[in-house]
Amino acid sequence: MFKKSREWHNIRPDEREIVARHMKNVPVKLGAMAKELGISVKLSSLPINVSGQISKTSGGYEIKINRHESRQRQRFTLAHEISHYLLHRTVIDDLGGTLKDNVLYRSGAEESIEYEANRLAAHIVMPEDVLEKAYLEYGEQLSEAAIEHLAEQFGVSKAAMEIRVAA
Repeated sequence: MFKKSREWHNIRPDEREIVARHMKNVPVKLGAMAKELGISVKLSSLPINVSGQISKTSGGYEIKINRHESRQRQRFTLAHEISHYLLHRTVIDDLGGTLKDNVLYRSGAEESIEYEANRLAAHIVMPEDVLEKAYLEYGEQLSEAAIEHLAEQFGVSKAAMEIRVAA
């Protein structure tokens, strides 16, 4: 019913194992996942039109999340930036070491990498195995209340959950 994003197999096997382990429970503990991947995460006062950014630092990589956005938005942004780390480190490095994503998750890099990061982020925060169990619990026709409940359970917005279950 639900399938892994096509980007899943582009992750290094050792990192895929770390991500998969964290995806077994919802809401997925994204901060713990980032830490185990060696990524520093900070809530920051970013400009109003910037949701998040990932930067290469002397010690590795650092993600900054806009503290002024909703908790659900922060979670998806963190998953999106982790996805950039997993898939696009060479792009980050080629862009001078920083990739900033605006509120539409556009960074100035090729649009295709933003789509890839969004698909993988949705897969990470709404894992198909756990989502499938919940989906079966509610039946094939998900009511608005069921979608809201699932969104709350997974720590995502209702819109993100609607997109994920429709995919």
